[in-house]
Amino acid sequence: MHTIEKIGGTSMTDYESVRDNIIKGDSKGLYNRVFVVSAYGGITDLLLEHKKSGQPGIYGLFSSSIEDDSWLERFDGLRTKLRQINNRLFGESDLVKEANLFLDERLEGAKKCLRDLQSLCQHGHFCLDAHLGTVREMLASIGEAHSAWNTSKLLQRDGVNACFVDLTGWRTSKHIPLDERIRDAFANIDLSRQLPIVTGYAHSDKGLLISFDRGYSEMTFSRLAVLTGAKEAVIHKEFHLSSADPRLVGADNAVPIGRTNYDVADQLANLGMEAIHPKAAKGLRQMNIPLRVKNTFEPEHAGTLITGDYISDSPCVEIIAGCKGVYALELFDQDMAGSIHDYDREVLSVIKRFKAHIISKDTNANTLTHFLSTNLKTIKRIQASIEKCFPEAELNQRKVAIVSAIGSDMQIPGVLAKAVQSISNNDIRVLAMHQSMRHVDMQFVVNEPDYDAAVRTLHEALVEIHDHGTAICLAS
Repeated sequence: MHTIEKIGGTSMTDYESVRDNIIKGDSKGLYNRVFVVSAYGGITDLLLEHKKSGQPGIYGLFSSSIEDDSWLERFDGLRTKLRQINNRLFGESDLVKEANLFLDERLEGAKKCLRDLQSLCQHGHFCLDAHLGTVREMLASIGEAHSAWNTSKLLQRDGVNACFVDLTGWRTSKHIPLDERIRDAFANIDLSRQLPIVTGYAHSDKGLLISFDRGYSEMTFSRLAVLTGAKEAVIHKEFHLSSADPRLVGADNAVPIGRTNYDVADQLANLGMEAIHPKAAKGLRQMNIPLRVKNTFEPEHAGTLITGDYISDSPCVEIIAGCKGVYALELFDQDMAGSIHDYDREVLSVIKRFKAHIISKDTNANTLTHFLSTNLKTIKRIQASIEKCFPEAELNQRKVAIVSAIGSDMQIPGVLAKAVQSISNNDIRVLAMHQSMRHVDMQFVVNEPDYDAAVRTLHEALVEIHDHGTAICLAS
């Protein structure tokens, strides 16, 4: 009976807390646990692109111009950054030399591949776009290989029988399914005596990033739990899963959540506040594996337990969450009436091609509005493509924010009216709103400058107003 545990990037940056709070400080003991690790905080942004702003990293620069060598400068900057991490973790010891040799082998190998590909694709018979998916996979693997190798060596130094499990497929000649790669890697590991430190990136024949993009480490974590029959899956983050962001509503008002379900986790993921990627949660949910989200820096707290069957003891709002930087893309066409499916199919095809994330959607007789989480450059490209498809339509876009009230059971009479009234009383304009028949969330679209105030207002009205009765419900 073992657990599969994942450590987030910000937590990974603090090795002492990981060692003392998560690994050595846990009452379960050292073994019968498997740790899937993320790259150190910010490193995947440097390798690929910034997750929120879209600012290009090595991959973004390499993919944008076949004759531009600006990506090489980023490689040098990345090497400096990763060596600084090694120096901080290992100090002046023989291990730092070994760590730098491991790092340099990966970086130089990747750089050589990109140089060769760049040279090859300057010939007309070879197309760079056909190889970009593979490039993205290779670059992403460097961050997790670096952090997993370092952590295993540091734990060995500190008396733990840790082993480095490399799922990245570095220099492999076998392109095999993810499940097969995991089974092969764990075939000879004795969990009762060894502590595997596993790369969050895993190479597969279909490509994890192609399927799950930046949620790839959670997919590795999920498949490990499913394939090995874990009794529990645990994610260690730098914060509690709380009723709202403590920075917005105040630390005394934000309530750590004791229990919730996978429906709620899916709603959070849709807003970009991932407890776990929805596709990774699917396997855990199907196999009835509970997921626990814990705060690395408060190890004594039990964290949030997420299961498939949990419903709050009484209907309540559990979380107020949301996201800024959302683009509302509105398409109006008088001819749409009666043909909305044709318009929707075409628009969705364009959005999918540019890989923009849809948070929500509005439709009426002649208007189709998609609320997209992406950057302005992508929005402009989507807009230009849609205009070609529907040259006589009116197309507008504006930046907004979405605030959502979420709960495992929100069948509360008058809760929507109460939420709207509280927002109105604080002079916040609601641009659009949605409530589904499933009763797990309500979404309010507001002007971006009103986001913080809307979160505070809804939290006060739907959570705090009950003298923390809801908080008691959540912590049960």
